[in-house]
Amino acid sequence: MQNTPLTAGQTPGKPRNILFLMTDQQRTDTLGCYGNTTGHTPHLDALAARGTTFDRAYTPTAICTPARASLLTGLQPFEHGLLANYEWNSGHREELPDGSPTFSAALAEQGYRLGHVGKWHVGRHRGPEFYGFEGVHLPGALNVFDDPGYTRWLAVNGFPQFHISDPIYTTRADGSQGHLIAGVTDQPTEATFEAYLADQTIAKLREFAVGRSGTQTPGVDPAGGYPAEPFFLSCHIFGPHLPYLIPRQWYDLVDPSAVELPGSFAETFNGKPLVQQTYADYWSTDCFSVEQWKKITAVYWGYVAMIDHQIGRILAVLDELGLTDSTAVMFTADHGEFTGAHRLNDKGPAMYEDIYRIPAIVAVPGEAGRHNDDFVSLIDFTATFIDIAGGDVSGIRGSSLLPLAAGTTPAGWRQDILCEFHGHHFPYAQRMLRDRDFKYIANPEGLDEFYDLHADPDELNNVINVPAYRDNVRSLRRNMYRQLIARGDKFAQWLAFAGDIPESERIRPVTAVERFIT
Repeated sequence: MQNTPLTAGQTPGKPRNILFLMTDQQRTDTLGCYGNTTGHTPHLDALAARGTTFDRAYTPTAICTPARASLLTGLQPFEHGLLANYEWNSGHREELPDGSPTFSAALAEQGYRLGHVGKWHVGRHRGPEFYGFEGVHLPGALNVFDDPGYTRWLAVNGFPQFHISDPIYTTRADGSQGHLIAGVTDQPTEATFEAYLADQTIAKLREFAVGRSGTQTPGVDPAGGYPAEPFFLSCHIFGPHLPYLIPRQWYDLVDPSAVELPGSFAETFNGKPLVQQTYADYWSTDCFSVEQWKKITAVYWGYVAMIDHQIGRILAVLDELGLTDSTAVMFTADHGEFTGAHRLNDKGPAMYEDIYRIPAIVAVPGEAGRHNDDFVSLIDFTATFIDIAGGDVSGIRGSSLLPLAAGTTPAGWRQDILCEFHGHHFPYAQRMLRDRDFKYIANPEGLDEFYDLHADPDELNNVINVPAYRDNVRSLRRNMYRQLIARGDKFAQWLAFAGDIPESERIRPVTAVERFIT
């Protein structure tokens, strides 16, 4: 069905275009609208000031490919089956099953033109073009500095080729060189991979504003005040995923003395699953002093500032083209990052707020700036895309964010958030349920976790076995079990027998052999 210009029966001001901006591995505390006080994200903060900032937004899983596949399909990771990044795959599938639902197909049915720039990482071989987007497949988790398009762009513009100076590595326990964490690139800001992606996004915006025929008036259809050819355009920036490789201008932008390390820096791993200490050893996080971690964090924030600068360029062109009043602009990240929090780095088998809570901003024309504290999911963006396009959201696991952006919380909106994990570097199954007061994490390897988020917001004290919390643990565990059953997540079978789920509530599959028992 083709979208038509605004008619008397439609709601005035509802956007038709969608500009979706996404980063990789970005903590919420890097942004001013989430409380960062260094003032290094003016453009995203300005976007938040005219939109809705979601303070309780979560990824379905804190790893790139499964989270991005959930965004594309509107399904939970256990449903679509892309459970790991292919670079560290341990036997999981590497492409979405044929016939998987996608928001791109739903928008195409509504007459939308689809564009994608930047990181894809949904599967190994099938890129955005396979799913109906105009765009080039940039494979992998990190900036593709040897991509022919990027190197050609550098040459055409007379920019120096990519090169790293002053690299910072971790030091392993045996004294050998570990992971690359940060470094200075010998390029101006205009030559960075992020600038390259912004240039492509701007070019695609200009192309979409004119339309396929090349003769439409840029911006809007004068008959109805809506774009004559609605579009969805996404720009997925690879950063601020480590390693933080940025020009000196941004590397030294933030004074390390302005950095306050999170309280979880005091992590001891006492009473925690052993895998967390093992993962800290893998990343050699203890090889850096407190002052060094402050500098590393300052560089990370500088990387965020550089990305904010490029997003500012994109938003300026949206305004120049007269598209701001007909376009919903959204910003989020696929997941967060530890950056030393809990003495961990990157992301991994620990379901802390640092990596599961994500920034989320929705700016809808005509709506005032506000903060919302309802629990929302990355998959809600999927439903929002389809809702804006006028499509059917009934098959999407998420819910449209448009009512929340208008200041209304629909009846029955979720009161908690359920997340899952299947492993990174190695298979490792986890499920997490978090409400406004507590967090319960089911770890089949042996030690579950329970955190009182009011008394212990840094999640340092695992009180799973503290008698005073016994009833709270039981309540969240049973709530998780019921939600897993409702979803069809077979992790519930483990929870039924490993936990204290009442026998009257357990759903036990009958084996083929048991059918012969009388």
